[in-house]
Amino acid sequence: MAKTEMLDPEQMLEIAIAQAELGKREGGIPIGAALFASDGTLLGSGRNRRVQHDDPSVHGETDAFRAAGRQRDYRSTTMVTTLSPCWYCSGLVRQFNIGSLIVGESVTFTGGHEWLRENNVSVTVLADRRCIELMAEFIEAQPDLWNEDIGTAP
Repeated sequence: MAKTEMLDPEQMLEIAIAQAELGKREGGIPIGAALFASDGTLLGSGRNRRVQHDDPSVHGETDAFRAAGRQRDYRSTTMVTTLSPCWYCSGLVRQFNIGSLIVGESVTFTGGHEWLRENNVSVTVLADRRCIELMAEFIEAQPDLWNEDIGTAP
């Protein structure tokens, strides 16, 4: 398990962005995530692999959560994601009582992060330019795949 120097949101976001960029290179949806312990230890990272695995349940947050393996308690963990989490991934954060969420951006898509905040999850939205550009370019280039991912395909 890698350990960050400190729990700096921008530094932790770098890991999620690297996953999103990898997903894009693989032909998938460029959303990345990472789960950290309270001491900065990276527990797991992942990316949206719905396309790569032909599995609609493999979102960035679920991939990172699975990669982290079983934890006794999630309250002190931090989920970092490049994009505001959809309702499915917001439910994961809520179900397992993940204590904090760092969101790279919520400009191109606003999921359930406000609902999580209302349910006592510490939420930080960074409005990271790279995350916004990555998603905006993807949505413009592949609107059908994007709409499928967010559940609005005709």
